[in-house]
Amino acid sequence: PTAPVVHSAAGLCPVTRRAIGYLLSKNGTGNAVAIVIGGAAESLSCRPGVTTLVLKNRKGFVRMALQHGAYLVPSFSFGENDLFRQVVFEEGSWMRSIQQRFQKMMGFAPCVFYGRGLTSVQSLGFLPYARPITTVVGEPVAVPKIENPSCETVDMYHEMYVRSLLKLFNENKTKYGLSETDELHIL
Repeated sequence: PTAPVVHSAAGLCPVTRRAIGYLLSKNGTGNAVAIVIGGAAESLSCRPGVTTLVLKNRKGFVRMALQHGAYLVPSFSFGENDLFRQVVFEEGSWMRSIQQRFQKMMGFAPCVFYGRGLTSVQSLGFLPYARPITTVVGEPVAVPKIENPSCETVDMYHEMYVRSLLKLFNENKTKYGLSETDELHIL
């Protein structure tokens, strides 16, 4: 398995405290880091009408933003859940328990998914369906520079970020192919 990566103007690098700190502090101000969250934690929660992000206990990025005085910028990519279809096994089924055990041991869950085939749009295969993906960037959340932020301060700015992300999702979901009843769940 590969380590998560952070995207920056400098390219790709590992998502480590040291790497992010370096990118945010080099050459003064104006540096930006984009961390793409998701993956194993969300892989078993994918279902039509609900997008799930595991974010409630992921607060390290907020602590780093506070330590460097970097803005938190909410963004969401609409359409990602439509690239593939996933076979969802019901909670309590033997297949779901195998997925969950594997996820605990290896850090990711084996998912059964399919897309379109190589020869035809109607055939089944492992290529993504041709669907648009639109990334919407929200209004930045201003963050003060605090060298050693308290847990309460981190929690406060994390909650501000989550609220901004939910607002961004709800204001834009119908513009980019989702229905009014689609939901964004933060776990």
